[in-house]
Amino acid sequence: MPAPAPELAAPAPPPRLLDQLRERIRVRHYALRTERLYVGWVRRYILFHGKRHPRDMGAPELEAFLSHLALERGVSSATQNQAKAALLFLYKEVLGATDLPWLTEVVAAKASRRLPVVLTQREARELLMQLHGAHWLAASLLYGSGLRLLECLRLRVKDVEFERRELIVRQGKGSKDRVTVLPENLLLPLRDQLAQARALHERDLAAGRGAVWLPDALAVKFPRAARAWGWQWVFPSRVLSPLDAL
Repeated sequence: MPAPAPELAAPAPPPRLLDQLRERIRVRHYALRTERLYVGWVRRYILFHGKRHPRDMGAPELEAFLSHLALERGVSSATQNQAKAALLFLYKEVLGATDLPWLTEVVAAKASRRLPVVLTQREARELLMQLHGAHWLAASLLYGSGLRLLECLRLRVKDVEFERRELIVRQGKGSKDRVTVLPENLLLPLRDQLAQARALHERDLAAGRGAVWLPDALAVKFPRAARAWGWQWVFPSRVLSPLDAL
């Protein structure tokens, strides 16, 4: 009696659309915030049209969604164009719809021009006087060093140069590095902040934790770097991240 033919394994299901979107974004090394924004806009687009697959939709559905954002949601032109960029990325990079003529015909919203609100020195000083501790130091770095909020919160110990009075910003806007000044009046408060951060880090190490997220697969190349002091955050969270909670 002949042996039964071996059962063929069922083919793995194709990855979900949003997972494909995340993969394409990461291949292009877009920022994490951009990934979250793009995924959020694509999800809203699909839900707005009753969970229809984007492959079955085109220019009318895309324009209807953008009109809904502007007329019913009242979003700004910048937000509307952000949604448009996310959806065009989906069609071009994920669905491969580069030959559809309507992709280039979707009109962008006209950007509004407004004067920026700039605090006077007195207003900035009064604002900083309402803050204390790490919040005061972070706000002072935003004002004195010209850091963006996430640039400040992502500062690592090794990127603080006390001798040269510099801060090194890694992967800032446009994934570019730059060097900015470290004001003299913030040297001592920043040293105190690092002392507190190191004490917290040492307690985490004693508990078998203390690992920090590393970019560009450095954790694979340098396995011990994730727990090294130089790679730790200047402003660590008091709550364990998923990486460190393992």
